[in-house]
Amino acid sequence: MKVLIFNGALDRRPRSTSERVANHLKDKLSARDVEVDVFNMAEAGIPLFDMQLNKIPTAVELMNLRFTNADFHIWLTPLYHGGMTGVMKNCLDWLECSSKMSRPYLSGKRIGLVCWADGVQAMQGINGMDVVAKSLRAWTLPYSVPIQKKDLFDAEGSVSPEYEQRFQLLINLLLEGPLQHTAHPL
Repeated sequence: MKVLIFNGALDRRPRSTSERVANHLKDKLSARDVEVDVFNMAEAGIPLFDMQLNKIPTAVELMNLRFTNADFHIWLTPLYHGGMTGVMKNCLDWLECSSKMSRPYLSGKRIGLVCWADGVQAMQGINGMDVVAKSLRAWTLPYSVPIQKKDLFDAEGSVSPEYEQRFQLLINLLLEGPLQHTAHPL
């Protein structure tokens, strides 16, 4: 089982929110013997979307392989002006290169969504990612993690118990499916 953590932030600072959240999720998944691939936009070198190029850039080909080969995804982004980062959306647009594959885009993949904001508007980023994921034929989890950044970490800098519980539920739903974690099965 392989999970791709798609870090849509361009923040390269050590101990940035995006790095800390991605590493936290990676540690939790690895503890469950899950293979984890972290795709960082800050290191990806994905050019602006342009399907008129004579040759698809190597970085895009590699990105498409990583995204289509993963069994599950978790997408992370800070809220930027009401949505996911522009570079994240640009990257997802390049999945158009997979359109001729037998299973194009992200067909049938389960995706968990995480967004953080300084205020309480992180759900807007989740909604934007949800629309794109569904357009790419993926299944988004019925549970996501919108984060109010000031509550994410405790005084020692660890993920707060509240968000620890939310991340754990997201991981459980991602790996095991939603019916195992509902009070009343559908």
